Order: sequence, then C-alpha cells, then structure tokens
Amino acid sequence: MVLGAGGLLLRRGDHGGNHDAYFRALQAALAQGGLAQPTLVIDAARLDANIARLRDAVGHAHLPLRVVVKSLPCPTLLDRVAKGLSTNRFMVFNGAMLTAMLALHPDGDYLFGKPLPAALVAELYTRQGAAALANVQWLVDTPERIAAYAAIARANATRMKLSLEIDVGLHRGGFADPAALAEGAKAALAADCFEIGGLMGYDAHVAKLGNPDAAWADAQRRYGAAIRALGDIFPGDPRRLTLNSAGSYTVMRHTRGTVANEVSVGSAFVKPHDFDIAENGRLDPALFIATPVIKAGHKLDLPGHEYLDGPLAFMDPNTAQAIYIFGGHWMADPVSPPGLQYSDLIGHSSNQELLTASWHTHLKPDDSVFLRPHQSEALMLQFGDLALYEKGRITERWPVFSASA
Repeated sequence: MVLGAGGLLLRRGDHGGNHDAYFRALQAALAQGGLAQPTLVIDAARLDANIARLRDAVGHAHLPLRVVVKSLPCPTLLDRVAKGLSTNRFMVFNGAMLTAMLALHPDGDYLFGKPLPAALVAELYTRQGAAALANVQWLVDTPERIAAYAAIARANATRMKLSLEIDVGLHRGGFADPAALAEGAKAALAADCFEIGGLMGYDAHVAKLGNPDAAWADAQRRYGAAIRALGDIFPGDPRRLTLNSAGSYTVMRHTRGTVANEVSVGSAFVKPHDFDIAENGRLDPALFIATPVIKAGHKLDLPGHEYLDGPLAFMDPNTAQAIYIFGGHWMADPVSPPGLQYSDLIGHSSNQELLTASWHTHLKPDDSVFLRPHQSEALMLQFGDLALYEKGRITERWPVFSASA
C-alpha cells in the first residue's frame, strides 16, 4: 500500500494500554464479589466527596438543595445524598417515582420538575388521596393546565399547591414573560382552589451556549422579572415562596449569587460524562458500567470486507483488535483500558458490543471493561441492583426503582 504524505498525516496514533491502578483494583473487587455480568458501580468515596463539596458550596451560599430523584433513582442512594445534605426536599418527574418516594419519605417536600398530564394527576389523587399529596407542588405552565388542575382540586375537595414554570431562556415552555406569568397567576388566584408554592426556572442552556456569562445574566434578569411580577399579584414577600432553579450544569454559578432561593441537583453527585464542564471541575466521576469481556485477542475481521482489515489497522492502530463485551449499546463511552473505541463500520449491539483496540491493549475473556455513562437517570434503571465499591471491595448492592418513563 502506497500513501502520500497527506495520507500519513491522517494516520491516527496508537492509544492502547491497560487498566491503571484504580481500574485494576475495581476489576479485582468485581471478581472477588462474583459479579460477572454488566453492572453499574458507584464509588462510595467519590460519591461522598461530591456530596461534601456540593454541601459546602450551597451551604456557603445559604441555598437549600433539592435532590433530583430521576437522576439518582435508587432509594439508598437518594437517602445517602439527602442525609449528607440534611435536606428533605426532592424534585420528581413522574407519578411512579412520586408514589415510591411518598412510601419512603411521606413527610418529604416534593416539587414536580415538569407539568404532568391532568389525567395522570387525577389518577394520583385517586390512588394516594389528597392528604398524602399535601406536600407536593404541581408544576403548571399555561392557563389551560391551571384550569384542568382546578377541576381536579374541586373533585377532590382540596387546595392544590402550584409552582409556576417560567422560561428563563431555555425556551422549553413555561410562562414566557412577566405578562404571561401574571395572566397565569391571576387565573390561579381566581380559581380559588390553589396555593401558590413559587416559581421554577430551569437554566441548563446557560452551560451550553457560546457565551455562558451572557446567558447567565439574561436568565437571572428573566427570573428577577418573574419574581417581581408574582409579587405584584400575591401579597407578601415572594421570597417566602419556593424560587427554584439550577441543575447540575449551573449549580456552581448559583452558589456565587442568584435571585433563586433554592437549587436542584441530581446528576452532579455521580458526575456522568455529560457534566464534564469547568464549573464541575472539583467533582469526580463516581459512576461506571463494568462489563465482562466475552471475546478478545483476535484481529478485526470485517464481514464481507476482510480486505479492508489491514488498511484500517494501518491508518488507525486502535482498530486492529476486536473485543466483544457482554451487552452494550449504552449511552456510555469506554474509559478503561485506554484506547477502546466503538466501530463505526459494524455499528452497535445490545447483546455483544464490538469494541476495537490496538495490540497494546491486553484483555482476555472474563476481564472487565469499564464505561462511563453520559447520563445517570434512565441508564441507572437498566442494570438491576447498583454495586457499591468501597475500600477495595463491593460492599453492598442497592436496588433501584422500577423502570418508568
């Protein structure tokens, strides 16, 4: 094969290698614990360090923290985080997790992070009863939803507590400006079956735009205008209400000064890959997928195109070796051993995912490969009990919630 200088410049470097000391110890702990199938592992020391760092940050700013249930959908994990922060505030996103949390924490303070269809809210009142839902703030985003919820409140002879969703720049819905918010607040007041819990303005977009400082300033301006609009309609200081914002992308910005009076955080406690931003630089990844190697030590053989194996391996040494793992097609990236990559030519498999590597990566069947999830929420429900890695051993297994959307 003859390549010009341009082709040689396109040749990739060899990134292959073997587990470092951390992942060698984690692999040994899994073997000792008899875990030989895809498993989601939480590092206890890293988790506790993240809890402490976030506790210190929000404590210094005098900001109560609301734990996001969907991002940590495991009762023991949620308890560990809530106790570490001395909070009973939770954000929920569906009926199934609210029901599960009410059974575990009937005195918890709950705020919905998205508006629910009225039929689902009515069903929850039928199943739970109004008394059990007294500490729930239901999120509303339009006058129409307020009217639908008013019918539910009257049917159950109760006063529902509403939180008004505001658009602070994400443009995913909610009351778009002070005038729209005033219209919604007046509709809630006129219905005479609600208590106003406060506002919720999610600002994840701030971390994803080209000028995050400008986006942050705009989000704070929008939120401040919403607070003033609410104060014009309801008597008393609006800051006595729940003024919720943040999330794992922006919590650290809020700790340096914010118009909100509480923040929500979930994913940052285990720091999946999507939350690798400068603001979270002091937090450590604490969540990994561990899965056994099924087949390794063979060159990549492309079905029907075997003649490409050599040229591909020359241009990218990290495609030379084929490694098949137990399961796959997760929202995750391989992180150990180094140099593993997905095959764009073969595609994904949920049964035996193909990873490729250079010959400098030495794996054999039954060794472990480690992947770092992009997110925590839905993925945490795919592996059964979580495995707690602590002081060199798998010390506990933590059941997760039943799967729900």
